[in-house]
Amino acid sequence: MEKYLINPNQKISKINKDIYGHFSEHLGRCIYEGLFVGKDSPIPNVNGMRCDVVNALKEMGIPVLRWPGGCFADEYHWKDGIGPLENRKKMINTHWGGVVEDNSFGTHEYFELCSQLGCDVYINGNVGSGSVREMSEWVEYMTFDGLSPMSEERKKNGREEPWTVQYFGIGNENWGCGGNMRPEYYAYEFNRYNTFVRDYNGKKHIYRIACGPNAEDYDWTDRFMKTAKRHMNGLSLHYYTVPHGWGGRGKATEFDEAMYYTTVMAAYKIDEIVKKHIEIMNRYDPDKKVDLIVDEWGTWFDVEDGTNPGFLYQQNTMRDAMVAGLTLNIFNKHSDRIKMANIAQLVNVLQAVILTDGEDMLLTPTYHVFKMYKEHQNNTLLGSYMTSDEIESDGLKMPKLIESASMDENGVIISTVVNVSLDEEKEIKCQVADSEVKSVKAEIITGKMDAHNTFENKEAVKTAEFTDFSKTADGFTAKVPPCSVVKFVITK
Repeated sequence: MEKYLINPNQKISKINKDIYGHFSEHLGRCIYEGLFVGKDSPIPNVNGMRCDVVNALKEMGIPVLRWPGGCFADEYHWKDGIGPLENRKKMINTHWGGVVEDNSFGTHEYFELCSQLGCDVYINGNVGSGSVREMSEWVEYMTFDGLSPMSEERKKNGREEPWTVQYFGIGNENWGCGGNMRPEYYAYEFNRYNTFVRDYNGKKHIYRIACGPNAEDYDWTDRFMKTAKRHMNGLSLHYYTVPHGWGGRGKATEFDEAMYYTTVMAAYKIDEIVKKHIEIMNRYDPDKKVDLIVDEWGTWFDVEDGTNPGFLYQQNTMRDAMVAGLTLNIFNKHSDRIKMANIAQLVNVLQAVILTDGEDMLLTPTYHVFKMYKEHQNNTLLGSYMTSDEIESDGLKMPKLIESASMDENGVIISTVVNVSLDEEKEIKCQVADSEVKSVKAEIITGKMDAHNTFENKEAVKTAEFTDFSKTADGFTAKVPPCSVVKFVITK
């Protein structure tokens, strides 16, 4: 039996709600067909936004949405996406599929979507092919309440009041698709662009995010932080779970046990990567004024047969649910430094939470994990520890059980436990320190490693009540099935 200790006396940090954030790019069928169908679509919509998708995302508890990219952000010119639809410029989306982008989803539509979702705004600006003036004018257009050319243009396009922009990214992947820059050069560019991202409303500071490293590029973090100093509020990190590297991703639904374990181990590696980047950040920012923003993460497999390779459409199985559950537990554990994270991507792309087919829609196993975990949002991370034996594969090791625990303002404890083992039920004994436990409730997501929802069977994987536990005076004992994610709600 594994021992699990939760210490409600050890209050570590706030789990910012935006750790549970999402990402939508002009890529494949994420925006168009997935989120936005236009006002004249036969698919039920409000101002062009799909009602079924919006309602499902609200129920999931989406806290923040990043847009318009991604690589697309650094070829996106925002003025092409405002004004009457018939006057908006068309372009070829050179990054993703070579299809025509008609710019019918632009700034006004994005804010309409966020308003319907009730989520925060995270906009990525164009450093790679844009200009300081273009970025500065976009911020002015969105947030200035006075008299200026851009505020007047906004009003002419139907929006009298300025919007609130919570987060603004100054470039994206500038080490790659955003300009192939060296960290020192990007640091100088960041400081220049950042100067003109103005806080027009003094009471509503725009949180500025700099382009940080790709995965294990610790040299980028070191050289950028050394040069840019601490002028940013957050530093981004991108890490995709890609089994066997970019040349051997494999299919999303057809894989063996070895590939399953390779995948979950690759996902677990983000714990080590985050720690090493934080160590570097601490050297230049010992007061922790700069947050870590993991604004692209998730699984990346081969596209489904018969789909456009540039659309990155993949199915979503229990393997993806395991990646989501263990990753979110890791992010919770680092919530003293991680302010926000954004899984890629929201609908129909990579590790999506929703898939659509015309008027039809389904919820993926990853969706159910995010909905299960939403009670962690804005809770206080508690000190917790669980013993666990390890899985070994290809010289790598990881624990079979990965957990995190948090407490809400009423003292209710949320504990999420992932058992990545495919064949071993894990019995655990949980003790809540210095506490008398009054009640425990639990729910579970489980299934075979390749189980997934289809449009013919939308509930092959779903959340269910979990009852294989017994309350004790100061906690509980439970038998956690293999390949499962379990949430315990503990009332003292």
